[in-house]
Amino acid sequence: MSPLPPPPLRLVIQAGLRGAFMLARGQAHGLMLVEDTALGARRSFWAAAICLPGFLALRLLAWSATGGPPRGVVFGLAAEFIGYAIAWVGFALASLPLAQAAGRGKEWAHFLAAWNWGNVVQYTVLVALTLPAALGLPDVLAYGLGLAAFGYALWLEWFIARQALRVSGGRAAVFVLLDLLLGVFIGGFVGKLTGG
Repeated sequence: MSPLPPPPLRLVIQAGLRGAFMLARGQAHGLMLVEDTALGARRSFWAAAICLPGFLALRLLAWSATGGPPRGVVFGLAAEFIGYAIAWVGFALASLPLAQAAGRGKEWAHFLAAWNWGNVVQYTVLVALTLPAALGLPDVLAYGLGLAAFGYALWLEWFIARQALRVSGGRAAVFVLLDLLLGVFIGGFVGKLTGG
C-alpha cells in the first residue's frame, strides 16, 4: 500500500493558522492541526509570506516616527528584507541543534512548524497594538500597549516551545532566549547596513 499524498498547501495553511490561533489562546490541542513532518516544517515557512505585510507595516510605522532610514527607504527596505529572511532561516537552523541537545530532535519539525505559524499571531497582535500609537494614542498608553504585545509574544513562543517539544518551562525559555538573541544580532546587523 502506497503512502497517502500530503494534504494540499491551501489546507495546510488553513490548518496551521487555526492551530496557531488556538495555541495563542493557551489551547495546546491546537498542535494537532499543525503538520508534524519535515515537509510540514518546510511548508510552514509560508507563514513568512503571510507575515510580510505586517512586518512592512511595523517598519513603515517605525520610520514614520523617526524620519525614515538614514540611507533612504529603498536601501532601508532592502536591508530589512535581508534581515527578515535571515531571522526566519536563522532560527530554524539554530533551534535544531538546541532541540537535539534537549533530546527532542524528533519533535523539532513539529515545533518549528508551530513556531512559524505562531509568528502570524505575533505579527497580528504587534500591528494591532502598534497602530493606536501611530494614530495619536498618548505615549504612556502606547508604551503600555507595546510592552503588552512584547510580553504576549514572549509567552506565546514559550508556550509553543513547551508544548511542541514537551520540555520544561526552563528549557522552553532557552528557545525564546535564542530567538531574542538572534533578533538583537540581526537588528544590529540591519542597523549597520542602513546606517542607523
